[in-house]
Amino acid sequence: MRLIKKVTAVSMASCMALSLAACGSSASETTAAATEAATEAAGDSAEAAEDTTEAAKEAASGEVANKDKPLVWFNRQPSNSSTGELDMAALSFNDNTYYVGFDANQGAELQGTMVRDYIEANIDTIDRNGDGIIGYVLAIGDIGHNDSIARTRGVRRALGTGVEANGEIDSTPVGTNTDGSATIVQDGTLEVNGQTYTVRELASQEMKNSAGATWDAATAGNAINTWSASFGDSIDIVVSNNDGMGMSMFNAWSKDNQVPTFGYDANSDAVAAIAEGYGGTISQHADVQAYLTLRVLRNALDGVDIDTGIGTADEAGNVLSDDVYVYNADQRSYYALNVAVTADNYQDFTDSTVTYAPVSNQLDAAEHPEKSVWLNIYNAADNFLSSTYQPLLQKYDDLLNLKVDYIGGDGQTESNITNRLGNPSQYDAFAINMVKTDNAASYTALLSQ
Repeated sequence: MRLIKKVTAVSMASCMALSLAACGSSASETTAAATEAATEAAGDSAEAAEDTTEAAKEAASGEVANKDKPLVWFNRQPSNSSTGELDMAALSFNDNTYYVGFDANQGAELQGTMVRDYIEANIDTIDRNGDGIIGYVLAIGDIGHNDSIARTRGVRRALGTGVEANGEIDSTPVGTNTDGSATIVQDGTLEVNGQTYTVRELASQEMKNSAGATWDAATAGNAINTWSASFGDSIDIVVSNNDGMGMSMFNAWSKDNQVPTFGYDANSDAVAAIAEGYGGTISQHADVQAYLTLRVLRNALDGVDIDTGIGTADEAGNVLSDDVYVYNADQRSYYALNVAVTADNYQDFTDSTVTYAPVSNQLDAAEHPEKSVWLNIYNAADNFLSSTYQPLLQKYDDLLNLKVDYIGGDGQTESNITNRLGNPSQYDAFAINMVKTDNAASYTALLSQ
C-alpha cells in the first residue's frame, strides 16, 4: 500500500508541472514547482524501496521480530487485580498470543461443594465442641489473584457465609470473627437430618510473608498455630486456596487434632495425605494445562491451525475431549476443567506428574523441528508450580520437540524475572507466568523493543 502511494506521488508531481504551465505561470515558477515535487516524490520512492528491501531481508533470513513471536500467558491471567477485568491488550499482544489456565469459577464451586458435602456426611462428629456452630478458618492465597478470589467466593457461597459487594460475593479477608459480628461475611446455616446448624467463618487472612510473597505456606502454618491457640476447639474445618498452604496447616496442627483440611491443586503430597485425614483437594488438570501451554506454542511455531492436537487430532493421534477443557475465543483463553479429589477417588491421583494419556504421543522431529522457548515460573518455591506443573512441562517439552529454558522467580518482584529476559532474540517463543496479574506490560515492553 505504501509503495502505491509513492508511485501516485510521482504521477502527481508530473501532473502538477503540466497544471502550472496550463495556468499561465512563468517558466521559472513552473520549473521550480515541478522540480520540488519531483524531488519529494523521488525521496519517498527511495524510502519505499528501502522499506521493501528491509522487509525482503527479514523474509529471506527467516527472522521474526520479538513482538511477533508466539506468546502464552499461563497460570496467572493478565487482569486488573482490583476488579478482575481482563487485560485484553496483553491477551491480544499479537496474533499468536493466548492464555492457558483452568476454569476458576467451576473449580471454586467444586471446592465449596466438596466442603459442604463433607460436613453433611460427617455431621454427627464434625462439631468438635458441640456448640451447634460449624466453624472454619480460611487461608487466602493472594487477594489480587483471580483464582484466589474465585476460590474464596466459592467456599463462602457453598457454605452460605458470603456477603455481596458490588454484585459479587466479597472475597476480602475477615481477620477474626469468632462472635459472628463481621460484616464482610455472615453466618450461614445447614439443615441436616432435621437439625439446623450455624456455619461460621471464624478467621481468614491473606498468606503473605514479610518479603511480599503471597500463597506462602510458612505463613499459613504460623496462622493456624495462632488461630488454634486462640479458639482451637471451635475450629471444625480448615480450608485453603491451595494445597501448599493447606498441607502446611495440616502438618502444623490439624492432622494431630483430626480436623479435616481442604485444599486445591491435587499436589501429590496432599493427595497422599487424604489417607491420613486430609479432607480433599481439587485437581485443576495440571496435566492438561501443561500440555496446552506448550502445544499452543508448538502450533503457532509450525504455522498450523491452533486447534491441532487439541480439539482436532494431530498426525500422532494427540487430541483432547471437550470434557477436560474449554476455549473462550473472546478471551483468547484455554481453560482446563477441574475434578474433586476425595477419599472416594484419591488413589487415581497419587502421581500428579503423569502426562495425560490422550496427549502423550511423540511428535515427529522431521515434521516438527526443535524450537527454543523461554518460560518462567513466578516463584521457584511455589509447591504446585515447582512440584507438579514444571515436571509436567518438562515431559511435554520432549514430546513436542521444544527446547525450554526454565526461569524461576522469587515470587516477590517482576524484575527478578524480567532482568533475565535480556536477549529475547535467541528464543522462538515465550511462556510467561507473572508475579502479579497487572504486570503484563513489564514483559510486552521488553518484547516490543
